[in-house]
Amino acid sequence: MNLQEEFIRRLEHDRLIASIKDPKSLDQFLESNIQCAFLLAGNISVIKRYVDLLKKHNRFVFLHIEKIPGISYDREGLKFIANYVQPTGIVTTKSSLIQLAKKEGLLTIQRLFLVDTDAVKNGLKSVNEIQPHALELMPALIPEMIVKVKRRTNLPIITGGLIRHQKHIDAALESGAMAVSTGKPPLWQVQSKN
Repeated sequence: MNLQEEFIRRLEHDRLIASIKDPKSLDQFLESNIQCAFLLAGNISVIKRYVDLLKKHNRFVFLHIEKIPGISYDREGLKFIANYVQPTGIVTTKSSLIQLAKKEGLLTIQRLFLVDTDAVKNGLKSVNEIQPHALELMPALIPEMIVKVKRRTNLPIITGGLIRHQKHIDAALESGAMAVSTGKPPLWQVQSKN
Protein backbone atom coordinates (compact mmCIF):
# COMPACT_ATOMS: atom_id res chain seq x y z
CA MET A 1 0.00 0.00 0.00
CA ASN A 2 1.47 3.37 -0.97
CA LEU A 3 1.47 6.47 1.25
CA GLN A 4 -1.58 8.07 -0.38
CA GLU A 5 -3.62 4.86 -0.06
CA GLU A 6 -2.60 4.52 3.60
CA PHE A 7 -3.59 8.15 4.23
CA ILE A 8 -7.04 7.58 2.69
CA ARG A 9 -7.45 4.35 4.68
CA ARG A 10 -6.67 6.20 7.92
CA LEU A 11 -9.09 9.01 7.04
CA GLU A 12 -11.85 6.55 6.21
CA HIS A 13 -11.31 4.83 9.55
CA ASP A 14 -10.84 7.79 11.91
CA ARG A 15 -12.97 10.40 10.08
CA LEU A 16 -11.20 13.05 12.17
CA ILE A 17 -7.91 14.96 11.96
CA ALA A 18 -6.41 16.75 14.95
CA SER A 19 -5.34 20.34 14.28
CA ILE A 20 -2.48 20.88 16.69
CA LYS A 21 -2.23 24.60 17.43
CA ASP A 22 0.09 24.62 20.45
CA PRO A 23 2.83 22.38 21.90
CA LYS A 24 0.72 21.15 24.84
CA SER A 25 -1.76 19.68 22.34
CA LEU A 26 0.94 17.30 21.07
CA ASP A 27 0.59 15.11 24.18
CA GLN A 28 -3.22 15.27 24.02
CA PHE A 29 -3.05 14.14 20.41
CA LEU A 30 -0.73 11.26 21.24
CA GLU A 31 -3.19 10.13 23.93
CA SER A 32 -5.95 9.93 21.29
CA ASN A 33 -6.40 7.16 18.74
CA ILE A 34 -6.51 9.58 15.80
CA GLN A 35 -3.85 8.77 13.20
CA CYS A 36 -3.55 12.08 11.30
CA ALA A 37 -2.68 15.60 12.44
CA PHE A 38 -2.36 19.03 10.94
CA LEU A 39 0.54 20.77 12.67
CA LEU A 40 0.02 24.52 13.05
CA ALA A 41 2.40 24.96 15.99
CA GLY A 42 6.11 25.54 16.29
CA ASN A 43 8.67 27.29 14.15
CA ILE A 44 11.65 26.38 12.01
CA SER A 45 13.80 25.58 15.07
CA VAL A 46 11.43 23.03 16.69
CA ILE A 47 9.28 21.70 13.87
CA LYS A 48 11.51 18.71 13.08
CA ARG A 49 11.37 17.63 16.73
CA TYR A 50 7.55 17.79 16.67
CA VAL A 51 7.31 15.89 13.40
CA ASP A 52 9.77 13.23 14.61
CA LEU A 53 7.78 12.77 17.84
CA LEU A 54 4.52 12.22 15.95
CA LYS A 55 6.11 9.94 13.36
CA LYS A 56 7.73 7.90 16.16
CA HIS A 57 4.17 7.13 17.26
CA ASN A 58 3.22 6.11 13.70
CA ARG A 59 1.07 9.19 13.07
CA PHE A 60 0.67 10.99 9.78
CA VAL A 61 1.62 14.64 10.17
CA PHE A 62 0.87 17.45 7.74
CA LEU A 63 2.56 20.82 8.19
CA HIS A 64 0.39 23.84 7.55
CA ILE A 65 3.46 25.65 6.26
CA GLU A 66 1.86 29.08 6.25
CA LYS A 67 1.50 28.73 10.04
CA ILE A 68 5.14 27.71 10.71
CA PRO A 69 7.35 30.82 11.12
CA GLY A 70 10.77 30.73 9.50
CA ILE A 71 9.97 28.47 6.55
CA SER A 72 9.85 30.15 3.15
CA TYR A 73 6.99 29.35 0.79
CA ASP A 74 9.13 28.50 -2.23
CA ARG A 75 11.02 25.63 -3.84
CA GLU A 76 13.89 25.78 -1.33
CA GLY A 77 11.49 25.90 1.61
CA LEU A 78 9.70 22.81 0.33
CA LYS A 79 12.98 20.99 -0.29
CA PHE A 80 13.95 21.75 3.33
CA ILE A 81 10.59 20.44 4.55
CA ALA A 82 10.72 17.30 2.40
CA ASN A 83 14.37 16.39 2.99
CA TYR A 84 15.01 17.58 6.56
CA VAL A 85 11.70 17.89 8.44
CA GLN A 86 10.12 14.92 6.58
CA PRO A 87 6.41 15.23 7.41
CA THR A 88 3.86 13.08 5.63
CA GLY A 89 2.75 16.13 3.72
CA ILE A 90 1.63 19.74 3.76
CA VAL A 91 -1.57 21.75 4.07
CA THR A 92 -1.64 25.04 2.18
CA THR A 93 -3.92 27.60 0.57
CA LYS A 94 -1.37 28.16 -2.21
CA SER A 95 -1.76 26.11 -5.40
CA SER A 96 1.85 26.79 -6.41
CA LEU A 97 3.06 25.10 -3.22
CA ILE A 98 0.95 22.02 -3.97
CA GLN A 99 2.81 21.53 -7.25
CA LEU A 100 6.23 21.99 -5.61
CA ALA A 101 5.39 19.69 -2.71
CA LYS A 102 4.17 16.92 -5.01
CA LYS A 103 7.49 17.11 -6.89
CA GLU A 104 9.25 16.60 -3.53
CA GLY A 105 7.18 13.47 -2.82
CA LEU A 106 4.96 14.99 -0.12
CA LEU A 107 1.24 14.36 0.18
CA THR A 108 -0.70 17.57 -0.34
CA ILE A 109 -3.92 19.03 1.03
CA GLN A 110 -5.27 22.18 -0.59
CA ARG A 111 -7.20 24.40 1.82
CA LEU A 112 -10.07 26.28 0.18
CA PHE A 113 -12.00 29.03 1.95
CA LEU A 114 -15.65 29.18 0.89
CA VAL A 115 -16.07 32.96 1.09
CA ASP A 116 -18.23 33.48 -1.99
CA THR A 117 -19.28 31.80 -5.25
CA ASP A 118 -16.23 33.11 -7.12
CA ALA A 119 -13.90 31.60 -4.50
CA VAL A 120 -15.64 28.25 -4.89
CA LYS A 121 -15.59 28.39 -8.70
CA ASN A 122 -11.93 29.49 -8.95
CA GLY A 123 -10.84 27.15 -6.16
CA LEU A 124 -12.43 24.12 -7.82
CA LYS A 125 -10.92 25.03 -11.17
CA SER A 126 -7.50 25.20 -9.56
CA VAL A 127 -7.73 21.98 -7.55
CA ASN A 128 -9.09 20.04 -10.50
CA GLU A 129 -6.07 21.18 -12.54
CA ILE A 130 -3.43 20.70 -9.85
CA GLN A 131 -4.93 17.57 -8.24
CA PRO A 132 -3.78 17.76 -4.61
CA HIS A 133 -4.19 14.49 -2.71
CA ALA A 134 -7.14 15.95 -0.74
CA LEU A 135 -9.16 19.14 -0.47
CA GLU A 136 -9.96 20.84 2.84
CA LEU A 137 -13.02 23.10 2.81
CA MET A 138 -13.24 25.93 5.33
CA PRO A 139 -15.41 26.61 7.28
CA ALA A 140 -16.99 23.25 8.03
CA LEU A 141 -20.31 24.76 9.08
CA ILE A 142 -21.72 24.85 5.55
CA PRO A 143 -22.83 21.24 4.93
CA GLU A 144 -24.73 22.07 1.72
CA MET A 145 -21.49 23.37 0.20
CA ILE A 146 -19.73 20.11 1.07
CA VAL A 147 -22.37 18.28 -0.99
CA LYS A 148 -21.99 20.70 -3.93
CA VAL A 149 -18.19 20.61 -3.97
CA LYS A 150 -18.12 16.81 -3.64
CA ARG A 151 -20.20 16.56 -6.84
CA ARG A 152 -17.64 18.66 -8.74
CA THR A 153 -14.39 16.93 -7.79
CA ASN A 154 -13.15 13.40 -7.26
CA LEU A 155 -10.80 14.48 -4.45
CA PRO A 156 -11.28 13.29 -0.87
CA ILE A 157 -12.98 16.11 1.04
CA ILE A 158 -11.77 17.16 4.48
CA THR A 159 -13.50 20.04 6.21
CA GLY A 160 -12.61 22.14 9.21
CA GLY A 161 -12.95 25.51 10.84
CA LEU A 162 -15.37 26.71 13.50
CA ILE A 163 -16.01 23.14 14.74
CA ARG A 164 -17.21 23.50 18.33
CA HIS A 165 -19.53 20.54 18.92
CA GLN A 166 -19.95 16.91 17.95
CA LYS A 167 -23.06 17.89 15.96
CA HIS A 168 -20.83 19.99 13.67
CA ILE A 169 -18.65 16.94 12.98
CA ASP A 170 -21.71 14.75 12.38
CA ALA A 171 -23.25 17.25 9.94
CA ALA A 172 -20.02 17.54 7.93
CA LEU A 173 -19.57 13.75 7.71
CA GLU A 174 -23.23 13.22 6.78
CA SER A 175 -22.81 15.79 3.99
CA GLY A 176 -20.06 13.75 2.37
CA ALA A 177 -16.81 14.88 4.00
CA MET A 178 -14.37 12.01 4.39
CA ALA A 179 -12.93 13.59 7.54
CA VAL A 180 -13.16 16.68 9.74
CA SER A 181 -10.23 18.62 11.19
CA THR A 182 -10.59 20.31 14.55
CA GLY A 183 -8.33 22.03 17.03
CA LYS A 184 -10.60 21.12 19.97
CA PRO A 185 -8.91 18.26 21.92
CA PRO A 186 -12.16 17.24 23.69
CA LEU A 187 -13.52 16.31 20.24
CA TRP A 188 -10.48 14.21 19.25
CA GLN A 189 -12.25 10.87 19.13
CA VAL A 190 -12.22 8.46 16.20
CA GLN A 191 -15.45 8.80 14.21
CA SER A 192 -15.28 5.49 12.30
CA LYS A 193 -18.16 4.52 10.02
CA ASN A 194 -20.45 1.85 11.35
